[in-house]
Amino acid sequence: MFRRTFWFGTGMAAGVWATTKVNRKLKQLTPDSLAATAANKALDVGARVRDRAVGFALDVRDNMAQREAELDDALGLNAPVDRELPAPRRHHAIENRNSHNPKYVVDDRTTHSHNRNEDH
Repeated sequence: MFRRTFWFGTGMAAGVWATTKVNRKLKQLTPDSLAATAANKALDVGARVRDRAVGFALDVRDNMAQREAELDDALGLNAPVDRELPAPRRHHAIENRNSHNPKYVVDDRTTHSHNRNEDH
């Protein structure tokens, strides 16, 4: 009699355990549960991608600043200035050379017309 009771109890426990496992698996496979699981995984992946992108952007910014400092040093832009800057120079292209140099005086007595619309 004791054997029958033992095996009956063991069978009931196995049945309860199996029923519980099946019910949990069925709840995981419902459309709402699958959508929630997919959304959670997408959020996790998005957070990881965002963290990597932010880290990459910070690395780029740091390396850019370092390279800019190297270029400034190579070009001497960070060197202290010991002398004054030279006075600004005038541009000769905008000066009227005709008044200063007789070589550039235009002779207004020519008979040639500079009008392009005139018939020749």
